[in-house]
Amino acid sequence: MQRLLFLMLTLVVSAFPLTAKAWWQADWNFRKQISVDTTAQAGAINDNVGRVPLLVRLHTGNFAFDGVNENGSDLRFVASDDKTVLNHQIESFDPLLGMALVWVDIPEVVGAQRQDIWMYYGNQQAPATSNGQLAFDPNYTLVYHFNGAPDAPPRDATAYSNHAQTAPNGLVDGVIGRAAQFSGGAPLMLPASPSMALPSAGAFTFSAWVRADQPAGTQLVYARRDGGNSLLIGLDNGVPFVEVSGQRSQPGQPLSPAAWQHLAVTADGRQVVLYVNGQPAATLGVSLPALNTVAAIGGNVPGAAAAVPAAAPAEGDAATAVPAADAQAAAPVAPAVVYTPFIGAIDEIRISKIARPAAVIRADALAQGAESRLVAYGADEEQSGFGFGGLGYLLNAVPLDAWIVIAVLVFMMIQSWVVMISKNRKVARVEEGNARFRQAFSKVGNRLEMLMDDAALKGALGEAPLWRLYEVAVNELRVRRAQGADTSSISGATIEAIRASMDAVRTREAQTLGRRMGVLSNAIAGGPYIGLLGTVLGIMVVFLGTAMAGDVNINAIAPGMAAALLATAMGLFVAIPALFGYNRLQGRNKDVGADMRVFVDEFVTRLAEVHGESQVAEIARAA
Repeated sequence: MQRLLFLMLTLVVSAFPLTAKAWWQADWNFRKQISVDTTAQAGAINDNVGRVPLLVRLHTGNFAFDGVNENGSDLRFVASDDKTVLNHQIESFDPLLGMALVWVDIPEVVGAQRQDIWMYYGNQQAPATSNGQLAFDPNYTLVYHFNGAPDAPPRDATAYSNHAQTAPNGLVDGVIGRAAQFSGGAPLMLPASPSMALPSAGAFTFSAWVRADQPAGTQLVYARRDGGNSLLIGLDNGVPFVEVSGQRSQPGQPLSPAAWQHLAVTADGRQVVLYVNGQPAATLGVSLPALNTVAAIGGNVPGAAAAVPAAAPAEGDAATAVPAADAQAAAPVAPAVVYTPFIGAIDEIRISKIARPAAVIRADALAQGAESRLVAYGADEEQSGFGFGGLGYLLNAVPLDAWIVIAVLVFMMIQSWVVMISKNRKVARVEEGNARFRQAFSKVGNRLEMLMDDAALKGALGEAPLWRLYEVAVNELRVRRAQGADTSSISGATIEAIRASMDAVRTREAQTLGRRMGVLSNAIAGGPYIGLLGTVLGIMVVFLGTAMAGDVNINAIAPGMAAALLATAMGLFVAIPALFGYNRLQGRNKDVGADMRVFVDEFVTRLAEVHGESQVAEIARAA
């Protein structure tokens, strides 16, 4: 029994550190679990995404902004191994408004799998480590977040410093923080730097969030021209298209007006693919020409001549499309294309010198939207004085009324364990003493009083109930002998009287063995109910607080619900060991009781054999 209790205690103590993974560094007081979920229930991306800058969108619904520095300088992102620190860039951080946008460089996002990272915070002395040049891989040649001043040209977040040459018409609320507004004025001009140069048949990726407020006419989102070569990405009456040197993609579904949608174009030297909201929308079987000039966002390149309408490629055979020059010769009276200014907003512009895989485009569209299906946020954990990580955070969330219930349960647990340990030791001594007495009594034979005068044996068998039964029976004989009775011939009535005395002692011994077993019964029956009471009270408090706050979200109620359930778990933790201990002790007590009953029958039988009245008469007749 002692070994069983010790094993249970060891398991409980060893389970505490397993409630959370190892803490990254002790200087950070808090952390938050963030999951990247590509399974069918979330992002539904089966292909491996690879390295991707992941948007972590913090708001009051998933983050309390308590304990974090005002500028977010103490934010650190660590991989699931709690060792690898991930690069990140803070686009915006406002704890007063309860909003933050952080880009985290995830080295490997695996398809159809859920993987976790940790966001650590709560270190007032931590220096700022936000760096967009590290958060975005070197294949990104331009990244605009539009998080600067409204009248300043957007700045490039990558290491190439491809800052815009002009400022947008203004800034508005975008799908990610702030976005560039376009109201029909001059386009946003991008530099013609060496890192932006595009070789012939080179690889390229463009992506942005687009909101077309007035999708009428032919509007350009991205334009780049170099002599007779061109790369145009735009909307034709709301229908997105990509055009390479006069060859335009087949029309698809129009974009929803005045709604944010993700638009991307990739080129790998063999084909050009247009994506809308992460899904392929059109394909051109051409390669990109060499382009080394400036580019425009939200309009045509200034000074570019109006273009002749491109001949639409044949269905399923883009490579046979008629070049623009041939089309113009065949139909010299065709009107030139007039590009109307883009009216709307554009956010999170990115240009890469590689063709990003389709899985990356889909991951960007899923993760960057207002309701991300790719990123899930867990509960905040505190490195509390309890030192148990997630368990410490849970204990800190327990309200006062639940603590009172838990304190009662802890008292019951300590009381039941003390009873189990003490009773187990007591029964062990009883069993050992009974075994020694039976060994000595087996040598008595017809001399039933032989052991009574052995002082050493009496001292050694003080814990044995069988000795006390033997002692009271011999004392009954000697008392009768001292009163002048003939104990050599004992009547049946006298034998029954001696049995009654032994039964009385046996009953008292059984009562002694069963004493305080009611404590275990109370723990077994009452522990779960008391724990359930604490859970009900805790859930009532959680729902009441949620109703008063008027904000229903899982992150607000989850800590309180978990803390309330802790009371029920504590009640079960009290009852289950008590149940095992009670059954074990009851079984051993029954064994001791059976030994006493057998000894009473054995001693009375021997007494009748040696001193019984019928035995004396039989001896007399034989003489």
